[in-house]
Amino acid sequence: MLNKVVQWPVKIKDRVVGLWQGSGDEAVESKSWIKLGVAALVSLLVIALITGIFWSTEPAPFSVHDNALESVAGDETKLVTGVATTATLIRISDTLLSKRGGYLSNDAIPPGVWLDNIPSWEFGVLVQVRDMNKAMREAFSRSQSQSTEDKDLALAESRFNFDNRSWLLPPTEGQYKEGIEYLQAYLDRLVDEDQQNAQFYARADNLRYWLSTVESRLGSLSQRLSASVGQKRLNTDLAGDSEATQATSAPSEMVVKTPWNRIDNEFYEARGSAWALIHMLKAIEVDFADVLEKKNARVSIQQIIRELEATQQTVYSPMILNGSGFGVLTNHSLVMASYISRANAAIIDLRELLSQG
Repeated sequence: MLNKVVQWPVKIKDRVVGLWQGSGDEAVESKSWIKLGVAALVSLLVIALITGIFWSTEPAPFSVHDNALESVAGDETKLVTGVATTATLIRISDTLLSKRGGYLSNDAIPPGVWLDNIPSWEFGVLVQVRDMNKAMREAFSRSQSQSTEDKDLALAESRFNFDNRSWLLPPTEGQYKEGIEYLQAYLDRLVDEDQQNAQFYARADNLRYWLSTVESRLGSLSQRLSASVGQKRLNTDLAGDSEATQATSAPSEMVVKTPWNRIDNEFYEARGSAWALIHMLKAIEVDFADVLEKKNARVSIQQIIRELEATQQTVYSPMILNGSGFGVLTNHSLVMASYISRANAAIIDLRELLSQG
């Protein structure tokens, strides 16, 4: 009995070696299956690679005017104040879900789970969608601070604030689709002459409210992009107020540097934010035309758009480079930060202009 037990491992080894090295139909068939499996695996990887490259293409810009006209079935008489902004917000939100590859931020299987540039781009767009939806609920749709908020806009805002990476119970896409439906319901009431419970107030103070949020977002993006090379920064958190305090102490000087594996994420998040802002500002130029004309500020908003459009230039490098500021290799993050900073400075000037009587 012991002798048989000792012989079992030897027989198994001989069997495996025989299948791999031995001759005969059985060995040939075994090798064929192994080769077939390897070929299938390589084919799947190649397909996933090609699909990932295809999905990583950013959506093209669209015409704000044509989109607004399409949203009212081509009836120009229904292009009332607020239609351009609302229709643009709907189109941008829908682009997140309907672009190549669909919504990728919550993908749990290849090739979507391997991609990070487009999910970062999606998050940049989503932040602007959330901010605009909030501005519409709190300012654009209300005549004064004590007026009632629009129910559809409130429900839409809650849907877009849902976790952007949830893939199950419930999936993110389902929540954002509901948000789009509530925005569409608001738009339908906005253009309906028989309903006066949906309004869009194009006033200078409302526009300044939204621009203040945009200013903060672009300022943050500019700082994060500039930190790609690492910087020593003085702590200016309490500057300008001798009696100001903060919760916990902080060093007077700190080193700020973006981790190497986050550099491309910061770049594409900024690129996505800029893509969304370009369309939103073009819609604002339509709906706030009278306000901008009165303040002689149309050229200012056009300059902001031009600065942001420069961020959408084609990236010819296969990867986001992180050379030093004056080094041999370029630094894509610093170039992006330059455009973002100039746009942000122009927004600060525009807000100041709108505040003047």
